[in-house]
Amino acid sequence: MQWLVWFHILVAIIGIGPTFFGNILLRKNQTISDLRHNILLQHKLDYFPKIGGTIAVITGILLVVFGNYGSILQIWLFASLLIYLAIQVLVIGFISPKVYDLQQWLLHPENRASTQLPLKQTMTLTTASNLYMFVTFLSIVIFLLMIIKPN
Repeated sequence: MQWLVWFHILVAIIGIGPTFFGNILLRKNQTISDLRHNILLQHKLDYFPKIGGTIAVITGILLVVFGNYGSILQIWLFASLLIYLAIQVLVIGFISPKVYDLQQWLLHPENRASTQLPLKQTMTLTTASNLYMFVTFLSIVIFLLMIIKPN
């Protein structure tokens, strides 16, 4: 069972870890050239939370079922699961579409010479950046719940 705990910790770090880069890669004050580069990096990093985070949930459920962690209705377990689901909804349902829209504009050949984002794209970037800040906060809460395990 110890190997499953270590595997769970590893996939949780790999799965949730790249979420923290969203704040840096999609920061508001950067050149369009940097933003083009960063948005492509962010697109690649998006696979980690989707795959690693899902594996972390599965291994977490296996730990609860086969380990001696007690009921899944404990505050730290249940809250962690709910917060993770909220993160998935935020990333897949809200952040990813915004980043995709921004990426479409940034990589469109007509916009290659642009040196400034139009208002619509600036607002999209600001929304995505703010949502990533909130997701980062939620991710920290999950890690704290997993470490402290309040009753």
